[in-house]
Amino acid sequence: MSTFQAPKGTYDLIPPRSAKFLAVREAISAPLKNSGYGYIETPGFENVELFARGVGESTDIVSKEMYAFETKGGTKLALRPEGTASVLRAALEANLHKAGNLPVKLWYSGSYYRYERPQAGRYRHFSQVGAEAIGAEDPALDAELIILADQAYRTLGLREFRILLNSLGDKECRPVYRDALQGFLRELDLDEDTRRRIEINPLRVLDDKRADVQKQLVGAPMLRDYLCDACKAYHEEVRELLTAAGVAFEDDEKLVRGLDYYTRTTFEFVHDGLGSQSAVGGGGRYDGLSEMIGGPELPSVGWALGVDRTVLALEAEGIELELPASTSVFAVPLGEEARRVLFGIVTELRREGIATDFAFGGRGLKGAMKSANRSGARYTIVAGERDLGEGVVQIKNMESGEQSAVALGLVVEELRSRLSS
Repeated sequence: MSTFQAPKGTYDLIPPRSAKFLAVREAISAPLKNSGYGYIETPGFENVELFARGVGESTDIVSKEMYAFETKGGTKLALRPEGTASVLRAALEANLHKAGNLPVKLWYSGSYYRYERPQAGRYRHFSQVGAEAIGAEDPALDAELIILADQAYRTLGLREFRILLNSLGDKECRPVYRDALQGFLRELDLDEDTRRRIEINPLRVLDDKRADVQKQLVGAPMLRDYLCDACKAYHEEVRELLTAAGVAFEDDEKLVRGLDYYTRTTFEFVHDGLGSQSAVGGGGRYDGLSEMIGGPELPSVGWALGVDRTVLALEAEGIELELPASTSVFAVPLGEEARRVLFGIVTELRREGIATDFAFGGRGLKGAMKSANRSGARYTIVAGERDLGEGVVQIKNMESGEQSAVALGLVVEELRSRLSS
């Protein structure tokens, strides 16, 4: 074993399990690529202030979980704890919103970092696929994103997830609710940290998972009773569009999400097979975030789905993804001349798009055939001096064990034909 191990709360993705993660990323991004979303990639670290302003200083993410550091030049940076603030910063910096085609629709995939207490489904390094639609205030856009995430999960075969939906109001009606909620919360018996949160972002107290806090929250003012007519109408249209699209959801008045920038529509995808870490993804509308980070007014909406959590949800439902075989053909040369000839055939097969591997290291027939078996190849091509003298190679069906001689010039065509049938 190596002297070094992966840092606590992180993981390595290695074959064959890594193929499952790739398939999940592909399934989540496929509906986005098909709906006008372009790919964006941002740095793994950003200016600390971007997250402090955007995500919110009162959030656990910024106050407790962010990996922040100072460079040799004295710049304060942080590993990105989430994707939205970075994507919006990049879009603003590139003036994408000025190109005249709003909303700017972007999707991304990458690793994110939070200093959390590691447990199943919660890591200090985790992987997400996200989508952002920047610069348009339209209930159809909110509905589109929820429908695309639902589609991605159903394509993977997931069935036991639920979509929770809420509205957090806007800058007109939320301050009125905030005052009423603060008045209620100040009367409760809460610890100092939570009392501080009441003053900065009281809605986050509703999201507190501790049973003794939840017990005290019975009878708290409900946001729905404070929504202005515009927010009520907006939320109702999102609900109607989802229902018309056949996407089931549950209204959850306590759904706040752990980021300060959300307004109006907020939603979460939860899977009951994951225990306490039941959220597999979520998102919402963040109409004020652009201004928070120094940009113009750009109403936007987005989500991020956890790749790790989605894999756990698949395993909880016992779903085995149909993953393409990493190797279809395995070449076993016997002798130097066969090694040269078969390596040429391997190169040709790969150029034809056929997944092919080769017995490297000059092993004997027995060892090479063991490698062929382990590779999962459907066919092996074997050749020795006698075969080459006759101008043939042997093609062996690894499932049936049948073997036949095929002329050297016809090997690629023969294997293409067999693999497509």
